[in-house]
Amino acid sequence: MAETLTFYTNPMSRGQIVRWMLEEVGQPYETEVLDYASTMKQPAYLAINPMGKVPAIRHGDAVVTECAAICAYLADAFPEAGLAPPPTSKARAPYYRWLFFAAGCVEPAASNKSAGFIPTDQQRRMFGYGSYEQTLDALEGAVSEVEYLAGGRFSAADVYVGSQLGFGMTFGTIEKRPAFETYLGRLTGRPAHQRAREIDGKLIAEMQKA
Repeated sequence: MAETLTFYTNPMSRGQIVRWMLEEVGQPYETEVLDYASTMKQPAYLAINPMGKVPAIRHGDAVVTECAAICAYLADAFPEAGLAPPPTSKARAPYYRWLFFAAGCVEPAASNKSAGFIPTDQQRRMFGYGSYEQTLDALEGAVSEVEYLAGGRFSAADVYVGSQLGFGMTFGTIEKRPAFETYLGRLTGRPAHQRAREIDGKLIAEMQKA
């Protein structure tokens, strides 16, 4: 019997990244929608994620938090979906590189800029992303050179990087550079992305009516 896969989320959160990934995986999953002010901070969920944040998944006895980690885990847990290059493939290097570059550089660079914090030249040495401009330039170079980030084939890295770009460009935390828009356009037409957007859109509408 297959292990139960449970997705903890709020549709107005980074959970949208994992929803897309789950739809790409194509395996049955249960969804538990949590509220920021109540269920997300109650003991039952804090036992899943002590940070009291979403998303998270439980797969059997395994619990995974953090969007990049969840995307990487799901790609490996369900290899039949073809969302990660084989471990011995040369494409595994760019797959890891850009998946975790987006987590370790793109998100903090965009978040800090949105919060009004711009590191000085001296402070840049302290931050893995260096500067906001340097980070975006590096990512622009990556998405300009290939159709998809891991050896030219769509993968979990594209789910995560594409989600970061989509969110950032929508809310103004990432510049709308032509290379980003072209790359994102290849991703948003995917049926799994469209299903995920529809599911979360309906949940958001229901929450706004309540």
